Amino acid sequence: MTTFDYEPSAADLAEIEQELPLIEAEVLLLDAQIVVLTGDGGPTELDWQRLRRAQRRVLREARALLAVRATSERQVA
Repeated sequence: MTTFDYEPSAADLAEIEQELPLIEAEVLLLDAQIVVLTGDGGPTELDWQRLRRAQRRVLREARALLAVRATSERQVA
């Protein structure tokens, strides 16, 4: 068992909070994928729509996070 002798810093917590929308989107995508793979009788059209919507959200949140990070890096440089 690994133990850590430190608490996350304020910067660590801020980074996690910044990534939270992407993490939530990825969880929704995983949920949609599970439904598509395990649905009785195969996925419905609604299941496929949910999957595509979740994929688009992940891409949107990833782009937003990258844009924020690029802006932050430019401000530091």
